[in-house]
Amino acid sequence: MSKPKVFEKPTGVKDYLPEAVAKLRTIETNVLQCMERWGYREIMTPTLEFYDTVGVASSTEDRKLFKLLDRNGTTLVMRSDITAPIARVVASLLKEEAFPIRLSYHANVFRAFEAEAGRDAEFFQTGVELVGDASSESDAEVIALAIASLQAAGVKEFKIALGHVGFLTGLFDETLNNRSEAQQALKECLLNRDYVGYRDTIRSLDLAPEVQKELEGILRLRGGQEICDQAKQVTKDPTAQQSITHLCEVWDVLKAYGVSEHVLIDLTMIGDFSYYTGMTFEGYAADLGFPVCSGGRYDNLLTQFGRPAPATGFALKTNRILEVVSKQPTQAPERLLITYTAASRAEAFAKAKELRSGEGVMVETRLTPDGKIEAVRSGDASFRVNGVTYKDIIQLG
Repeated sequence: MSKPKVFEKPTGVKDYLPEAVAKLRTIETNVLQCMERWGYREIMTPTLEFYDTVGVASSTEDRKLFKLLDRNGTTLVMRSDITAPIARVVASLLKEEAFPIRLSYHANVFRAFEAEAGRDAEFFQTGVELVGDASSESDAEVIALAIASLQAAGVKEFKIALGHVGFLTGLFDETLNNRSEAQQALKECLLNRDYVGYRDTIRSLDLAPEVQKELEGILRLRGGQEICDQAKQVTKDPTAQQSITHLCEVWDVLKAYGVSEHVLIDLTMIGDFSYYTGMTFEGYAADLGFPVCSGGRYDNLLTQFGRPAPATGFALKTNRILEVVSKQPTQAPERLLITYTAASRAEAFAKAKELRSGEGVMVETRLTPDGKIEAVRSGDASFRVNGVTYKDIIQLG
């Protein structure tokens, strides 16, 4: 008989203690308020969805989905992202609403990873979807909003890497025509940021020296607006050229927003190439190796739900942002304690109600025989009771 699991948790999930939860809620609230000011309305979708619809349509690999059967034997999935459920809602409950539609969300999502990968199986996302607008203006809007949202979340230093799947698709079609396996291998290397593997794969393909040089050259296509002009010289493929033109237009709009200093063009940045159809981007905070946000254009998803429409959006990785802001000093709320006797109960509760109406204050109440309590005075004029620090103690006898 196996030992009962009393304190253990499944791999990839965690408990969040009060201090961490307070910070998570602050991030969530500030970001959603920021999104609302930009015209995005919050939506909530269920934790469980049908595998045959939302599960299949999501950007998550099938092996990374949490699946279960209902009592009728129908396969369900725990949501692995919010974009596919929102696409379902836009095509059904909001089918009479005119485009463009702007929606925001905050929710936990679930993905099954190998135990040794050390990655979270449950994590939090806060994001937006802009549906029904195919323009470079809409792509720039979600990037600018992602920047504003990161700032609202308390992330002070970050960079947004901006790419376009069409550039690489066009380049690979031009240089590796009818070699789909080679294209896939190179895309996998770029997706995993394995630049050594990317070079090794190119050298194993027996390509002409000029083609090999062209493919290796894209690793240098990272920087500011000048990258647009450089990229146009790399390939004459129409798809790649059109993609670069689109990125140039997005950059111009970002300059008008006044946020281009936070953005760099990175044409090796491909995102999930099975999902995104155009512009993609990722946000990186200083001293954190994982992206704190990601997004892009996915114009094919709504078709799967019967309402074809272009769409773009992004998601903040809220629990990763928690790692960033947890390193920053925070102002804890003032913690107050009111002690009272049975006779002074009404007075104590009225006083607590008055104090709780202010911001940045936590008020606890405690019944004692004489309205008093033993406390240790600290050097900073605070009090400690049973290991808990209070800014002040009000005793009502």
